[in-house]
Amino acid sequence: MTRIRRYRPEDREAVEDICVRTAHEGGDSRPHYQDPGIFPTTFALPYATLEPDLAFVLDDGADRAVGYVLGVADTPRFVEAFRTKWLPLAAHRYPEPPDPPSTPDEEMIHLLHHPERMLVPEVTAYPAHLHIDLLPAWQGRGHGRALIRRLLRALQDQGVPAVHLSMVTANTPARAFYDRLGFHEIDVPDPGPVTYLGRTTKTEDLDIP
Repeated sequence: MTRIRRYRPEDREAVEDICVRTAHEGGDSRPHYQDPGIFPTTFALPYATLEPDLAFVLDDGADRAVGYVLGVADTPRFVEAFRTKWLPLAAHRYPEPPDPPSTPDEEMIHLLHHPERMLVPEVTAYPAHLHIDLLPAWQGRGHGRALIRRLLRALQDQGVPAVHLSMVTANTPARAFYDRLGFHEIDVPDPGPVTYLGRTTKTEDLDIP
């Protein structure tokens, strides 16, 4: 039976794989990037490493992670830790690219080197943020809702009132998923290719499948 549990260090390889296989507008990033490892290096592993208490995986029942939700309680604090603790570990593999970047890989590496991009004034009232991904075979079965609910409860336990996320606007299935879970759009001027969504950490509306 599937279960949701805390991330463990031995889940690292599975989490990397999930991230790579869902990073391109919800689909596999490997056909589109020379080194898709930039995605977990930027959007998954720093979360699991720096805030393990807010990292949860969907276990397929055989001790294998097939999905995850990763959160941070305080985005400005996380940005500082990303810059001072995580980036020195990752920069040797992904040196800072030219500015402006000229390839898809360079665009993603640019994001790695600029964690301050997460400091968006319009989302200040939503201090936490999250990333969630599931392998395609595990989508559409209620697992995403359960993962979000688990994270929201953990954030609530820490006294965090609200959470936000940014998603690639072109990923319309993801937007439909978030809409069903009570996320609303946050008006951010000139957000580029992403949309910002937010909601409270209360879970009463998620307790009904």
